[in-house]
Amino acid sequence: MAAELIYGKNIAAAIQSELAETIQQLKSQGVVPGLVTILVGEDPASQSYVRAKNNTARVLGIHSEQRNLPTDTSEQELLALIAACNRDPAIHGILVQLPLPGQINEAKILASIDPAKDVDGFHPVNVGKMVLGEPCLLPCTPHGIVELLLRSGVEVTGAEVVVVGRSNIVGKPVANLLIQKRQGGNATVTLCHTRTKDMAFHTRRADILIVAAGVPKMITADMVKEGAVVIDVGVNRIGMSESGKAILAGDVDFAGVAEKVRAITPVPGGVGPMTITMLMHNTVQAAKTAAGIQL
Repeated sequence: MAAELIYGKNIAAAIQSELAETIQQLKSQGVVPGLVTILVGEDPASQSYVRAKNNTARVLGIHSEQRNLPTDTSEQELLALIAACNRDPAIHGILVQLPLPGQINEAKILASIDPAKDVDGFHPVNVGKMVLGEPCLLPCTPHGIVELLLRSGVEVTGAEVVVVGRSNIVGKPVANLLIQKRQGGNATVTLCHTRTKDMAFHTRRADILIVAAGVPKMITADMVKEGAVVIDVGVNRIGMSESGKAILAGDVDFAGVAEKVRAITPVPGGVGPMTITMLMHNTVQAAKTAAGIQL
């Protein structure tokens, strides 16, 4: 059985097309969604991520600003910049690219962002609202996974879902979203992690298996059941090609698992494109909320 490939880039393109229409409608009412990305230091991966986010925003018609700060920026200097962005009515979304240098407390920085402009969905207020099932800006990758499942026609209601990984960025929030009484929810969710005994016992029960552990190829064919749907969130660099390009692998042994399951996301091209797209979704949502516009 050859698995269906769930290409996040195709679903992301469809969502971006919808967002572009909404942005034009907002502009016709005098509202231009605005996003600021703040990058501290010169980490190459972070620079690449921020560049991709800004490029996507501009293509969609979102006003995008990038603030680059030196590695030795103090916590107070960063807090002052965020406070200025919080006050700026032209900015609807604030994204501070993580990780931050060691002299800066990440939790303090994330908590300083206005929850209404927290387009990463990391502010404690938004996390609390998410857990309660109240309207809020949702974390981008978990929200993107839910949209991947919905738009791929995967039945989530009543499904046995196993999530491997308990990070605050992916594992815990996606598990939370999938148990909620909402479209794309109502699943029975098991959350596994590094201290789980006999992980394969749990993963073999999964109708939907979501893997976000950061360990290349940790899920092998003997750990999944026939006909499951596998969402691989991992992006691991496992080497370099002769041309100098990074060789990437997911947390799932794709070649083996794809022979056994009904559907699987490839790496790259699976979950990754959804994250930036849901960031754009959150920026547009924040602009609509700030203007009191319902579209």
